Amino acid sequence: MNVDLLIEEAEKKLLPTFAQIDRQVKQHLQKILIAFRDNRVGVHHFSSVSGYGHDDLGREVLDKIFAQIFHAESAAVRVQFVSGTHAIASCLYGILRPNDEMLAIAGHPYDTLEEVIGLRGEGQGSLRDFGISYRELDLTPEGNIDWEVLNTAIKPKTKLVLIQRSCGYSWRSSLSIAQIEKIVKIVKQQNPDTVCFVDNCYGEFIENLEPTAVGVDLMAGSLIKNPGGTIVTAGGYVAGKEDLVEKACCRLTSPGIGSSGGATFDQNRLLFQGLFLAPQMVAEAMKSSHLIALVFSELGYEVNPLPFVPRRDIIQGVKLGNPDKLVAFCRSIQRNSPVGSYLDPVPAPMAGYESNLVMAGGTFIDGSTSEFSADGPLREPYIVFCQGGTHWTHISIALSEAIKAIMEN
Repeated sequence: MNVDLLIEEAEKKLLPTFAQIDRQVKQHLQKILIAFRDNRVGVHHFSSVSGYGHDDLGREVLDKIFAQIFHAESAAVRVQFVSGTHAIASCLYGILRPNDEMLAIAGHPYDTLEEVIGLRGEGQGSLRDFGISYRELDLTPEGNIDWEVLNTAIKPKTKLVLIQRSCGYSWRSSLSIAQIEKIVKIVKQQNPDTVCFVDNCYGEFIENLEPTAVGVDLMAGSLIKNPGGTIVTAGGYVAGKEDLVEKACCRLTSPGIGSSGGATFDQNRLLFQGLFLAPQMVAEAMKSSHLIALVFSELGYEVNPLPFVPRRDIIQGVKLGNPDKLVAFCRSIQRNSPVGSYLDPVPAPMAGYESNLVMAGGTFIDGSTSEFSADGPLREPYIVFCQGGTHWTHISIALSEAIKAIMEN
C-alpha cells in the first residue's frame, strides 16, 4: 500500500470541508475583533503588576473580553489555574456544599476528575470527603444522552449538574451546543436553581456559540487548549453568571480576595494574542481531525467522530485494537514532533489517571494539547486520542510514519 498516496487523496477529498472551516474562523475572529475594539485594547494592557496582582488593568480588560465573546455575565482568566481540571475543581468546590449532590449527566467523567469527586483516592479533600454526594447517568448503548432518564433525574438535593462537553477517554460523541441547550432546559424545568456547569475543555471556537450563550450557568476550560491559541504558557478560565464566577475565584484564591487577586507575571500580551490566534489554531486542529478520521476509516479502523461530520471538539479517536499499535502510533507522533523528537514514549502511570498512559506530545508548551498530541490509556479497546494541530500539514507528515508503524504491529 502506498501510504503517502492514500493521505494525498484524502487531503483532496477534504478540501471543501477545509474551506467551510475557514469560513467559520472568520465569524469567530470578527467577534474577537469587536470585543477588542469595544474594550479599547492597547499596548498598555500588556503590562502587568506584581505581588498580590491588585488593579491589573490588562487582566481586568481580558476578563471583560472573554465574557463578551462567550455571552457571559462575567469571566476570570488566570494563569494561576494549573490546568483545566484545576479550573473545573475550583468551580465545583466554589458552588457545592456539604449534603449537596452533583449529577453527571453524560456518563462517567474524565479520568482526572475521579479523585476530585472521590471515586478514587482517600483523605485528600475530595468532594466526597466534604459530604458532597455524586451520581451519574449512564449513556444509552449507542453512547448518547439518555433523555428519558434525564427528564426525571433532578432531585431536591441536586445542586449542580456536570455536563462534560468533550468525549474525554470515552467512545461517545462529544456534545453539541444544541444538545447542551436541550440539557439546560430539561434541568431547569425540574429545578430552576440547579446549577448547569459545563467542562468546556477542547470545545471553544468549535461552533458559533459557547455553552454560556445557551443558558449554561458556569463553564471552565484550559488556556493551553483552544483559547490560548497555542502560545499561552499556562492557565485557565471560568465564565458564566457573575456570582458563580466569583465563588470559583474564591476557591482559586480565598474568600475575601476572589477575582481581585492574581498577578499575571507579564503574560498579558500572550493572553491577548493567544485569544486572537485561537480561532485559526482551532480550525487547523479541526482539519487535522478530519484528515486522521478519513485516512484511518479508509484503512478499516473505527474512528470517532467520522470524517466529514461537523466537529464538536478537537479530539479524534481511533480504535487501534491492541496495545502494540497504540504504543507504535504514539512513538511515531513523537518522532515527528518539533520538540523532543528523540524521546521514546512508554506506557506509565500519570497523576490523576487510573490506567497507565502512553503519551506523545513534543510541544513547545508542556502539555499543550492544542498543538498536537496523541495519547491513550493502556486498556481495551486501545483507543488513541489525537488532539490539536497548529498546521494540518504537520499532521499529514506525522500520519505517514504512524500508519507505517502500526502496519508492522
